[in-house]
Amino acid sequence: MDQEPSIDEMIRMRAYYLWEQAAEPKGTPEQYWEQARSEIEKEAPPVESGPVPGDTLK
Repeated sequence: MDQEPSIDEMIRMRAYYLWEQAAEPKGTPEQYWEQARSEIEKEAPPVESGPVPGDTLK
């Protein structure tokens, strides 16, 4: 059974890729993590907000 990677796993993989592609001297792990997180968040589909199905206002 295949599962989609968690958001942390996606960030970790992207951060490692960014680190591998970086020129010397390389930055800190935190810099790559934040860049990867930012890129992944931009790629994520927007979350729709609205009423929850079955929820009724009284």
